[in-house]
Amino acid sequence: MAAIISKKRRKQSDALCLTLSLVSKTLTSKKLWHSDSVRTMALMLKVPANCIVVQQPKRAFLGGAGTSRLGAISTNRKQRVSSSSSSAISMIPKMSISAIPNQRDDKSMSKNKIDIPIMVNGCSGKMGKAIIQAADSAGLGVVPVSFGSAEESGQTVQVGATEIVVHGPSERESTLASLLEKYPNLIVVDFTVPSAVNELYGKVGVPFVMGTTGGDRDQLYKTVEDSKVYAVISPQMGKQVVAFLAAMEIMAEQFPGAFSGYSLQVMESHQSSKVDTSGTAKAVISCFQKLGVCFDMEQIQLIRDTQQQIEMVGVPEEHLSGHAFHMYHLTSPDQTVSFEFQHNVCGRSIYAEGTVDAVIFLAKKVHSGADKRIYNMMDVLREGNMR
Repeated sequence: MAAIISKKRRKQSDALCLTLSLVSKTLTSKKLWHSDSVRTMALMLKVPANCIVVQQPKRAFLGGAGTSRLGAISTNRKQRVSSSSSSAISMIPKMSISAIPNQRDDKSMSKNKIDIPIMVNGCSGKMGKAIIQAADSAGLGVVPVSFGSAEESGQTVQVGATEIVVHGPSERESTLASLLEKYPNLIVVDFTVPSAVNELYGKVGVPFVMGTTGGDRDQLYKTVEDSKVYAVISPQMGKQVVAFLAAMEIMAEQFPGAFSGYSLQVMESHQSSKVDTSGTAKAVISCFQKLGVCFDMEQIQLIRDTQQQIEMVGVPEEHLSGHAFHMYHLTSPDQTVSFEFQHNVCGRSIYAEGTVDAVIFLAKKVHSGADKRIYNMMDVLREGNMR
């Protein structure tokens, strides 16, 4: 059996799919693909069996004596078949393997398996708009309502093809309660100030994803824990950055004191509109502290001046309005050994995509009846929910 593998991106979800054209003598019979064949292929490819769909066979030219010389890998190009001089027509079933299990008859299920209406608060901001675009691409249903400031109340924000009406603080509770009644599977995404909404979500009982770093974090966690709601709260929504943080935590747990006596310098640069200190920097520093480094959070050097960001940090001009650069420098007591760590992000897409993954993760937790508690992005990573 030979195979041609082609990669393509879905227009809406951008999820990577694999399409395999499988050629075999046995496939020309009427019993093209039975359940055992599908299960075997699922095991080989390490995907769920319900991700595999057998499509109607098409005619193609194969090499003589039923053999085929298919072997080229193509990406969004017409598949080419190299055959010998004598050709025969054979039927080739096509099987597609999707990153998301196929659902056929359940109208309550979307391509993400669960029908997920999503409310994005702070939709007029750059982060809010990026999340709405990512959610739309992933096939989530963005509800046309958002919370904003009193000055924004009554305004309509256009994001792509979606028109969203903004409601001010005085309308939040009644609006959210009516939305939850209309959309029982509603998940709220919030990148505004935590103190403005954390009690509201707990009071109404709506699951939410929060990615902001400011406010009283202890009070936020206490409020959510007391209200017994589903939540994903993380100061860092970028999947790869979270993976780096996880690696740092593992190192700190397994090798405590490994950098004892080392001095640490930390510099972080973000767009000038970000007034609080990077939560990611704080998380990394806490790992260094467990590794034996003496460092106070107030020693973090914040860079918000655009000229310094260009000349000293090296931020591209086109990303001055949206970037996250972090630099950590460790030096041994005798100045003979040094270590440097950097993670630099330009733009907001990495956070928007991670937020959508968190929404899908949380929706599955609600749907399965899992414990109502606060989850974080490491939980999302561990569950393998990345698209």
